[in-house]
Amino acid sequence: MNQFLIRFLVFGFLWIMMLYQSSGQLIFSLFMLTASLTIFFFLSNENTPIYLYILLSVILLIHGFVIEEAFYTSILLLTVVGIALFRFSKKVMYFFITINFLFVIGLIVYQGKALLPALIIGALFVLFMIQLNELVLDRKNQQELYEGLLSEYRQLKRMHVSAEEMAKADERTRIAREIHDSVGHRLTALIMKLEMLSIQEPSDYLTELKEMANKSLLETREAVQTLQEIETKGIAAVVQLIRKLEAESQLLIEFTVKEGVLSIPLSNENGVVLYRVIQEALTNVMRHAISKQVHIVIGKSAIGSLAFTISNPIRTREKFTFGFGLNNMQARVTEVGGQLEVYQTEADFVIQGMIPYE
Repeated sequence: MNQFLIRFLVFGFLWIMMLYQSSGQLIFSLFMLTASLTIFFFLSNENTPIYLYILLSVILLIHGFVIEEAFYTSILLLTVVGIALFRFSKKVMYFFITINFLFVIGLIVYQGKALLPALIIGALFVLFMIQLNELVLDRKNQQELYEGLLSEYRQLKRMHVSAEEMAKADERTRIAREIHDSVGHRLTALIMKLEMLSIQEPSDYLTELKEMANKSLLETREAVQTLQEIETKGIAAVVQLIRKLEAESQLLIEFTVKEGVLSIPLSNENGVVLYRVIQEALTNVMRHAISKQVHIVIGKSAIGSLAFTISNPIRTREKFTFGFGLNNMQARVTEVGGQLEVYQTEADFVIQGMIPYE
């Protein structure tokens, strides 16, 4: 049950209790109830302006004056203050708390109730609300500071990882050059000498030595080529990406690889597309999703393509548009002859697609 529903039930319950206690102006009360509930629904939006809160308070005050009911009206006014407490800055909240406090005191004075106890209780409530508002704002500032520091930490960590990868790549390139320049050069010279000897004195032994030297040179070249390959490709790169983002970003990733996927002959181009699609999808989850849970499934489709599904839970189903990330993702998949679909269910945001393989 989300927070808005809880607030709505509390607000509605207080209204029902007030109607039960004071039903002399039932038609008028039902009209004011409808008006207040209509405005209350707008309060579910965190960007609701303060004047709607004030308008709701005015409606409650008018109703309280007409039916001459102070107790439940005061509680409803304080409930509206409690809802606004988590939405506005300190200055705006001081203004709104003061207005509602004056509304409550005016209602009590109008009905001839005991003023002094009401002032004392109201003053204590105002102080409590002000203190709670400061705590809420401090909490928000701490959360923003934490998120800023966490973002900088992730950026620094990525820079560190990139620098480390560049250092490793430079070292591998240096080793590859040394092997190529020293071992490769000597093996080539050895093969040339064996070739000259075999021409001068043909021998099966020299032919065997020459074949061994050629094979050693070929293996050396393959080793050099392997050392020069920096980027991991295919499904293995996706697994590394998921492990990295799960550790860095505190994502809860449920990763399912169906039978036979790891042996799929995915080309380098298509492997990069799969890698980038999953990377962009996880980045969107980190930026926009409320929940940090992600479910990734990679398998084979019935038409011989690699199928993938990336889904994350959503709180409410809202309209979304294709931004740069989703458009770029779709363009990448389309370029390699694949298909991509983005949609929402009642509970999940889903990115689903297929990429052909050889």
